[in-house]
Amino acid sequence: MTERVQEETLALEVERALYDVFDPEIPALSIMDLGMVRRVTSADGHALVQLMPTFIGCPALSIIRRNVIDRVLAVEGVTAADVEFVYDEPWTTERMTETAKVRLREFGIAPPACGLLQMNALTALCPYCGSSRTRLDSLFGPTACRSVFYCEDCHQPFEAMKPV
Repeated sequence: MTERVQEETLALEVERALYDVFDPEIPALSIMDLGMVRRVTSADGHALVQLMPTFIGCPALSIIRRNVIDRVLAVEGVTAADVEFVYDEPWTTERMTETAKVRLREFGIAPPACGLLQMNALTALCPYCGSSRTRLDSLFGPTACRSVFYCEDCHQPFEAMKPV
């Protein structure tokens, strides 16, 4: 195998490993499913992971950095690992995979709908019963990325991820 192919193979192995790194605030979601991973490169056993923060100033970034480095260093062939947060391209909820949206619902958080539509209508589908008869109770949820809604049909409060 040529050196370039080996490095590309190592970068792919690192990407696969990142599916095992979960968001500390929503442990049902990997950083890969969230779409936080912008690029993975490797050279001479050194892996660099570029991440797009979901929110600037997110208090979980240092935990995510540590978890990424720990997981990447466990990949065979990786001798050093770094994480770089990139801000020149903003993360949006459109980067989330369909798997992430399913897992959010299973976790009891409504996934973001189409960003502009949801911001204008301020509604979310209930993750428990699927009803659209919901109301926004608080724009500010337990974290900067979530709001609190109430379902008029099943009478459950729930969180919804804000569209970005």
